Amino acid sequence: MTMTKEEILEAYRFRHATKEFDPSKTISDDDFEFILETGRLSPSSFSTEPWRFVVVQNEQLRNKIKNSSYGAASKLPEASHFVIILARTPLDIRYDSAYLKEQQVRDVPTEYLTRRLEILEEFQRHDFKLLDHERFLTDWAIKQTYIPLANMMTAAAQIGIDSCPIEGFDIEKMNQLLDEEGLLEDGHFTISVMIAFGYRKKEPGPKTRRPFDDVVKWVK
Repeated sequence: MTMTKEEILEAYRFRHATKEFDPSKTISDDDFEFILETGRLSPSSFSTEPWRFVVVQNEQLRNKIKNSSYGAASKLPEASHFVIILARTPLDIRYDSAYLKEQQVRDVPTEYLTRRLEILEEFQRHDFKLLDHERFLTDWAIKQTYIPLANMMTAAAQIGIDSCPIEGFDIEKMNQLLDEEGLLEDGHFTISVMIAFGYRKKEPGPKTRRPFDDVVKWVK
């Protein structure tokens, strides 16, 4: 089954950063598994998949997040589902990490794996200079998590579900909270971004964007 271009654009017009969710409406398990699957299937640089999606339905933890994040304060506890996207740290995404060596195996010949990691080292060391500072590798991983973030929000909109991406939090404080909850696995993860999902409480105002010709430039 395929969607028309107009149907796809309508989903983008429907999607907005929902500020208030209707607490009486809950996303079905089937629909939310579909949303998460679109995130899991998202592409990543060198197929590193440097992310984890933590679905927070526990009321106690939700309250801790609400009190620690000004961006989440108006979304919790009303949101039907709440997701924290974690990014893997250099412990896992440096070219010579045990995670990448294990993750890249997938029934491929040893020589292919060796060459693939050599290319990744070249990319990290010289092309993007990601090894010049530890923060660069972390930022590289965080940047990639925004691909599944966007895909999950779009997929949700296509089936009539609202969402709101959340960056309104102190990274150090949120990492401390998540570490205390045992979710960062001894420094292998760091928080990237959060997303609230549910159903809008009221209709938003008109969507505004910069003009097409200001955003798109052709070089022919």
